Amino acid sequence: MPLTRKSLLSGGLAVTLLAASGYLTVQLRDRDRQPAAGSSAPLITTTAAPVGDAATAAAAPAQYRYERLAGPDRTVVRDARGGVVATLTDNARTAVLAGPSRTFAEPGTTTATVVTDSWVRLMPQPWKPGAEQEAWFRTWFQQSLGSTADDVLAAATQYVGGAPAEKDAKGVRFKGDASFGPLNPNGSVGNDLRLEQTDFLDYLGVPYTFADKVTKQPDKTRYGAFDCSGFVRMVYGYRSGYPLLSKDAAGPGLPRTANGLARLGPGVPVIPLTTAAGSDTTLRPASIDPLLPGDLVFFEIDARTGARLDHTGIYLGLDTDGHPRYISSREEADGPTFGDKGGTARLDDNGMYAKGLRSAKRL
Repeated sequence: MPLTRKSLLSGGLAVTLLAASGYLTVQLRDRDRQPAAGSSAPLITTTAAPVGDAATAAAAPAQYRYERLAGPDRTVVRDARGGVVATLTDNARTAVLAGPSRTFAEPGTTTATVVTDSWVRLMPQPWKPGAEQEAWFRTWFQQSLGSTADDVLAAATQYVGGAPAEKDAKGVRFKGDASFGPLNPNGSVGNDLRLEQTDFLDYLGVPYTFADKVTKQPDKTRYGAFDCSGFVRMVYGYRSGYPLLSKDAAGPGLPRTANGLARLGPGVPVIPLTTAAGSDTTLRPASIDPLLPGDLVFFEIDARTGARLDHTGIYLGLDTDGHPRYISSREEADGPTFGDKGGTARLDDNGMYAKGLRSAKRL
């Protein structure tokens, strides 16, 4: 399993942390482009040698050792020194790769930071034992291991408060500070202040044709916003390329809602949904040890929805205090956050979200 925290060594690549309007982004730079002495920009350095060696050798799988583990069934890839460079879960497209360490922080909502060397990327097809011998995997592995292009975790943090906007070649804004949804005319603080049912295409402001051949138009009153499941669909679907469905249904893509994603959608159940004996009451899991960065986490936090799972997010990893932390789009924060406004984003305390955690999947 890739380390989620590690010592940072001098030399190699530099990770520059830039704070702007409560948003902290990460930029990887060559050492000869580091700030001059006396610069106010905080600087963290990390050795690039392990990543460089791994990336160069990726075309020669014989230099790696592929080990099988259970719970869930998966393959871990070790380099010549025995370090884990990849975790590949059976029947899942999500791969967790080792790479340069980086820091995610949201100082406007929490003092906790997540320092991680895990990079989460989608493989072209689900992993199966022995796929290391197949051409598609060798090509993908060579291109992906050591890459610092935006991954799932980077994309997820590019919508928190104050995140800078960026447009594509067609002028469509695809990243930047996102809202949860428009104000609810009948709501109040702590009582449905903002409207839900806002999907990723509303943020984009453009029509979208889904994998089930349905084309939908955006709601212009919800431009720049998405709810919790819309956030997951933006990160894993629009940004990372996982197929998307127009509604809650089983099929070749991600359903629309948190409940649909949890109960109908694809993915490997790393924390299965369980219920009390003779009841449909869902239970908090006894352990969250199987979680890896990038896993989808599902919650039941609104008593009005009964046994329906009503919230979802993406697991980031351990924070610097050793607590598991996730990111989601929330009404209380008016958009994506891994901070503590309206409830801590930890999964191991007795806060609203930790107590409401019910299951997790690996796509």
